[in-house]
Amino acid sequence: MLKRLLPVLALAVLAAPAFADPDAAEGEENFKKCKSCHSITAADGTEVQKGGKTGPNLWGIVGNPVASNPDFKYGEGILAAKEKGAVWDEAQITTYLQDPNAWVKAASGDDSQKSKMTFKLTKAEDAEDMAAYLATLK
Repeated sequence: MLKRLLPVLALAVLAAPAFADPDAAEGEENFKKCKSCHSITAADGTEVQKGGKTGPNLWGIVGNPVASNPDFKYGEGILAAKEKGAVWDEAQITTYLQDPNAWVKAASGDDSQKSKMTFKLTKAEDAEDMAAYLATLK
């Protein structure tokens, strides 16, 4: 049985789609989907991406604790994740962008928590590209 199964498994692995390395330039291009709520403004005040204020400024988000922008009023769910010590890295951002509610529930350890952000990047590759772009902003 195992001899018959191995070739099938090998074909399945070879046929699986291979994603390219995350592309920060593509993430920058896709940021226009985020501009209605988020801006990116450097610490010195330079506007990298002009946008809305419904969401927090995303400058320097990678490597910082979740909900660490002192100028933004965060929702209960993301604050619960902060209390658990969540820190933004590319993997966390990628997961969050694909399903903010699921991420908040997992990061907070509380299934009743929700994210205020309702927008999702449904393609994993788009979320990875966005996270790669945000990682360049330091």
